[in-house]
Amino acid sequence: MIIVSACLLGENCKYSGGNNKSENVIKYLEDKEYILVCPEQLGGLSTPRNPSEIITYGNKDGNDVLSGCTKVLSNKGIDVTKNFIKGAEETLKIAKEHNVKTAILKAGSPSCGYKKIYDGSFLGNKIQGMGVTAAILNKENIALLDEDDI
Repeated sequence: MIIVSACLLGENCKYSGGNNKSENVIKYLEDKEYILVCPEQLGGLSTPRNPSEIITYGNKDGNDVLSGCTKVLSNKGIDVTKNFIKGAEETLKIAKEHNVKTAILKAGSPSCGYKKIYDGSFLGNKIQGMGVTAAILNKENIALLDEDDI
């Protein structure tokens, strides 16, 4: 079983109300069993919503959010850390219930990015690091991929 970021399959759950539909991911999943998730919605955030980024201070990421060392803020300065942690925990719960071994996640997302994330400046700058959901899944040895890997 595979967990997939719902936005990659065309679900309109992206912060803007749109999606990040990936034909490559759709084709890859044709003969596979999968479950769609949107960690940010699972964490109680609405769609659309204000964009959010991990406050990285240059080197912090989702692991640091989980350990309480940094926060996730919206571009309006609203602290959405609890929502991101709840969404990550709910995604992990689903993964465990369905014996998920692989997750295909949205690149760059503060929830789902696993190679690079936005740096918290809301200027489009990226740094190496994981989003909150990617970090919690990685700790459970779930293999992480994004749409660029497919």
